[in-house]
Amino acid sequence: MAFAKINAFTHEQQQLAAFSKAIGHPARVAILQVLASANECVCGQIVDVMPLAQSTVSQHLKELKDADLIKGTVEGPRSCYCINWEAFQAFQKHFNALFTAIKSTCDTGCC
Repeated sequence: MAFAKINAFTHEQQQLAAFSKAIGHPARVAILQVLASANECVCGQIVDVMPLAQSTVSQHLKELKDADLIKGTVEGPRSCYCINWEAFQAFQKHFNALFTAIKSTCDTGCC
């Protein structure tokens, strides 16, 4: 999509697309599950439970952080991450509204 065309979409649509892209890889879904099950900041153990190289896990963590889905701190060689629950609640609200709107449209005789 051309850069100029992105302005044709609402901020909410752009945010939902970015969120979808961020969780659009199974490794990222798995990382989120690891962080959620820990229910605290995880420092370094993510690589231990993932079947991926450390550099690959780092790339996926960067994508999740760029999408604001996780929070992270880097102190020297040590990195700690946790889920950004506020962002998840906002995306859940927006997705629910999207799905409700789509369903209500299709309930009126779609395909």
